[in-house]
Amino acid sequence: MTIKRLILVCALTALAACTSGGLNRSAGGVYAPGVAGEGDIDGLIVGHRLMAAGEYQLALDAYTRAAGQQGLNVDTLSALGSANLRLGRLGQAERLLRRAVAEDAGFAAAWNNLGVILMEQGKVAEASEVFRRAYATDNGNSDEIRDNLRLALAKLDNPGYTDPNDEENFTLVRRGTGDFLILSAL
Repeated sequence: MTIKRLILVCALTALAACTSGGLNRSAGGVYAPGVAGEGDIDGLIVGHRLMAAGEYQLALDAYTRAAGQQGLNVDTLSALGSANLRLGRLGQAERLLRRAVAEDAGFAAAWNNLGVILMEQGKVAEASEVFRRAYATDNGNSDEIRDNLRLALAKLDNPGYTDPNDEENFTLVRRGTGDFLILSAL
């Protein structure tokens, strides 16, 4: 009996190898998908979602992948700068955001985020000018930028100024929907 089963298994295996389907996918069959290509996933969108979830290092990794795919454009520079800011890497964040605003002087979110960095570093006078530029570039449409400008100007006029209602919160904004809150360490 054992020999008959062995011959039967060998015969069925040989017949299965002769079919046209084999390991190749057939038109109507089930198959595993291939590896995702470069353009399948937008690293900026993934990074924005990770930033909103508080996963700043993972967001930085996603933004770095996006920069590898898209190049260092104004969007990737700003995103990388914002992630570095949230990770406390103020020097790196400042350099990246300065490059972003040099590339596109009309990018209000990058100007705002640069102002947040300057406030974090205690450069209140420069930060207030950067917030003014962000507010002017945005035509006054952003409440977050307006609030950041108001706080910076109040701090410039009175260095000991603290608003008990605002608790010195500065808002980090990005292009598109959503925003990120930066708590001032000053």
